[in-house]
Amino acid sequence: MRLFLFPIFLVLSACTQESQNQIGRSIQNWTGVNGIMEIYAGEKLVKRFIEVDKLTTATATGGAEARPYRFGYGVLDANLNGLKDAGEKRVYFEFSDYSTNYIFHESPM
Repeated sequence: MRLFLFPIFLVLSACTQESQNQIGRSIQNWTGVNGIMEIYAGEKLVKRFIEVDKLTTATATGGAEARPYRFGYGVLDANLNGLKDAGEKRVYFEFSDYSTNYIFHESPM
């Protein structure tokens, strides 16, 4: 087992930090995450998206340059109770990289 892990460690250690992040995101994209996206107005929670698989950085249509926003899909938790209730649907959302009033974290459940 150790002999199997050693070459993987060597390959990953030779990668730049960005390459390691991309590899990690690729694995995460494949396995998925049960994330929660919370948006605040000051100290007050105003929107919550649950069952978020991943957040994606938008890229330019004609190139590889990153756009200044991220997007994802999740269930809009309209009543902010942290549960998917009847009538709450999966929606597309996006937010600016310049925004500081959001928190994305993995669900503890």
